[in-house]
Amino acid sequence: MTLKTDDFKTIDLIYENNDFIAVCKPIEISFHNENDTIGFFNLAKSHFEIPLWPVHRLDKLTSGIIILAKSKKAAAQFGLMFENKNIEKIYLAISDKKPKKKQGKITGDMKKSRNGSWMLTQSKINPAQTRFQSFALIPKIRLFVVKPLTGKTHQIRVALKSLGSPILGDSRYGGSASDRAYLHAFRINFTWNHETIELENYPTQGKYFQLPEIQSALLKLSSDANTSTQ
Repeated sequence: MTLKTDDFKTIDLIYENNDFIAVCKPIEISFHNENDTIGFFNLAKSHFEIPLWPVHRLDKLTSGIIILAKSKKAAAQFGLMFENKNIEKIYLAISDKKPKKKQGKITGDMKKSRNGSWMLTQSKINPAQTRFQSFALIPKIRLFVVKPLTGKTHQIRVALKSLGSPILGDSRYGGSASDRAYLHAFRINFTWNHETIELENYPTQGKYFQLPEIQSALLKLSSDANTSTQ
């Protein structure tokens, strides 16, 4: 079925200024057009009825914060900021598998595997780098707080698989079946024209993200971040 703009009347606007908007992308929609289905980027342009430029993207299964520039100049500025690693992003993930280690850094080159998948290798020529912490909040359910230091395709999904903890609902990388793939772009921090921008977006889709134990952990994560920036 081809999605129409009317299907997304409630695209959540997280932040707006003269140069860009930040919105929440729902699950199960590609960022760009896919076959006969309109992508989230074009839906957002239709919804807000303003010119927009993409500056980064999220996988189809991933929800959370997306930045869209209001001009070509702003898009180019974001491009340089991403290239120079001046933008910090924090993701949330859930797995029902215990990781090989509870926190740390995952580093390795990524190479194409089968059917559009990727795999982590032992080499480190141009490596993907991912920091993470994990928390066992309820039996068999572990929350991961993930900070990608690079921006490789499927980076977080491959990193967690390499730990033995594929993301719940991510069938491509061996995750257990669930009501959604549990990967969400939770926070993005950067400086824009000398102004500190710190944005958060709590996940609203997915039964496990709504569990009281997970909600309490997210509130503490948010509170700790606010305390550390004051």
